[in-house]
Amino acid sequence: MEFLGTTQLASYCGPRKSCLFPDLVATTTTKDTYQSCCPPVSRSLTSWRPGLLRNVVSLPPSPDKSFSSSGRLPTILPELRSSLHARYSSRDWHHANMVQLKGSETSRHCAGRMNADSSRLMQDKDQLTHQMQEDSKRNLKERISHIDFWRSEIFYELEQLLKETQALETAKKRLECAVDEMQGPLKVALECLYNRENRKGIDLVHDDVEKNLMKEVDVFKDCQELLTKLAQNIGQQLCINRDAQHALEQDLSDKTSAHVIDEKCYDLRNTSDSIAFYHGIEKIDGTVSVPATWAKFSQDNIRNSQHARANSVKLREDAEAALENTSEEMWNQFISTNLAFNKRMAEVADMKNKLQAQLAKILQEIFQTEDTIMLLERCIKAKEYPLKVAQTRLEGRTKRPNVELCRDAPQYQLVTEVYTIDDTLQSLKQRLQEAHDTLQMLVLNKSKLEHDIAVKTNSFFIDKKCMDMRKVFPSTPRLVGYT
Repeated sequence: MEFLGTTQLASYCGPRKSCLFPDLVATTTTKDTYQSCCPPVSRSLTSWRPGLLRNVVSLPPSPDKSFSSSGRLPTILPELRSSLHARYSSRDWHHANMVQLKGSETSRHCAGRMNADSSRLMQDKDQLTHQMQEDSKRNLKERISHIDFWRSEIFYELEQLLKETQALETAKKRLECAVDEMQGPLKVALECLYNRENRKGIDLVHDDVEKNLMKEVDVFKDCQELLTKLAQNIGQQLCINRDAQHALEQDLSDKTSAHVIDEKCYDLRNTSDSIAFYHGIEKIDGTVSVPATWAKFSQDNIRNSQHARANSVKLREDAEAALENTSEEMWNQFISTNLAFNKRMAEVADMKNKLQAQLAKILQEIFQTEDTIMLLERCIKAKEYPLKVAQTRLEGRTKRPNVELCRDAPQYQLVTEVYTIDDTLQSLKQRLQEAHDTLQMLVLNKSKLEHDIAVKTNSFFIDKKCMDMRKVFPSTPRLVGYT
């Protein structure tokens, strides 16, 4: 097993050895000073024992020259020399102690730096936490002031809307009281209005012809239709006012609740009793608006209320005018209605011709778009084969052996070719999708044009039928009651 942080070639990766009982082979790799002056001595495999030296010392003197003339021990003692040679040197001992001291000093410096950094970190985080809490309180205070502002605006608008609604209800009651059973309606005008209701789509517009017909009905028969229409419009406007009132009241109630909640949050302190841990609450985003949309919501409610009040004022003015002006000259109104019919028929005929011309252009464009789609599909199909060739070449070159798997110029070129063809295919496919979308849009426009042409044809037929009905008009004596 390898030691963590070392390589297999390190000198200390071998089997662990005891420092108390070292092997007979020298453990240091450095060249000690005493090894340079002593010749190499053959080492015995016998371990060193204390009795070995005693035995050597107690040997009797021999006639050979192993001892010096002073009676000292021989310079070379094989067994004892072998045992002493296996120990560590002084240099190793000093080096090991120095390493230990340096490691301890390094650890102490690291611990000191860590303690100082931790102290600074705690101070910084305490300041950051305090600053963030102060920022949150300031934001809550600003939010409360914004809520107070919009509450006052909504409350003022709600009061104005309630006053306007009450005035509109009064105007409606006046109209309902003014409407009674009136005789002699203008049958031709009513029939024209009924026929014009058969218009379809966008042609079902409140144009000058319809206004003149309604005015003619008001002139010829007592203003019953006009007053009833005004009463109905006022009823619809009252519904709109109630919707705007409900929206303002709901918004005011929501802002009151939000004001109470934000004030409660603003009053919270670190020593409050109601604070607690809500783990994971910061990951839950239940918001449905941002400050811009929040302000826009109240602004839209106020704007809708103002628009409703403006419409209410206009309706009340119309009701006053209708109650005051209930008769006009019949012939002038009849001529005005006929002129409006002629003008409207000319406009419808002109628009019908323009739509037919546009339909022809749309059909031609659909034909050209279909050709473009066909050409794009062919081009995309043609690009598939070069892509197959490039990818096949790349796949084949992956089978090169050993060092031949070189990222050479052909490899770069093939990769670039594949990416380029892919980009080309993507561009062509995107353009093909755009062409399909364009074709679909053209077909949709074609359908709309055909529908509009049919609507214009129907409107022209209805207006012509009304003009045929208006060829006869009663004489003045008959209108004033003469027979």
